[in-house]
Amino acid sequence: MATPSPRERSSAAGLLSIGQVLARLSPEFPGLSASKLRFLEVQGIVTPTRTESGYRKFSAADVDRLRLALTLQRDHFMPHTVIRDYLADVDAGRQPAQAPTVPSIVAAPRRYRREELLAAAGAAPQLLNDAIGTGVIAGAQTYTDQHVALLRALVALDRHGIEPRHVRAVRQSAERDVALIESALATLLRRTDATSRGRAAEAAPELAKRLEEVRALFVKAALDALLE
Repeated sequence: MATPSPRERSSAAGLLSIGQVLARLSPEFPGLSASKLRFLEVQGIVTPTRTESGYRKFSAADVDRLRLALTLQRDHFMPHTVIRDYLADVDAGRQPAQAPTVPSIVAAPRRYRREELLAAAGAAPQLLNDAIGTGVIAGAQTYTDQHVALLRALVALDRHGIEPRHVRAVRQSAERDVALIESALATLLRRTDATSRGRAAEAAPELAKRLEEVRALFVKAALDALLE
């Protein structure tokens, strides 16, 4: 009998790829992305196993942990540091120091239905359809203020003939930036100690900022050349 491959062994053990995790959690958390899951890993919320090729594999317990963390963030507005401490208490069998029983005094972020999103952004239905169809905006039952801001930007770009299909490359570029940051922090991300996780959590936003600065300089140089 042939020896099963690592991928086959992972599947037999019930481990899930990042895409399968998204498929399970996205109905509960619209807008959840692979980048968000990778960020939660950087924050020390979950620590999936890795295959020999470096692919993440999530257990059922990992999925439950992600669901709890995302619920605490969405419904109780807990920051990642507090969620991490909460989960540490749960892991240790202790009563969490900050149990989510008291309603938050922070106003819940507004959610927009499709019609409300279009009205708030001043967008035509077809523009939103195009944005969803090209993956620039994830289709959902309700949307956030971030979606309003993004759709407003798309409206402004559309006036100059820049369509969502053109903007898709910008999103893909952002995802490549995240992959680049992940590669740069790979050594820290493979470790499970709190110090390494903390260093990765501090370094990731700084690297993102530097990449954004480099991109802005490239764009400015190209515009200067265009307008000479």
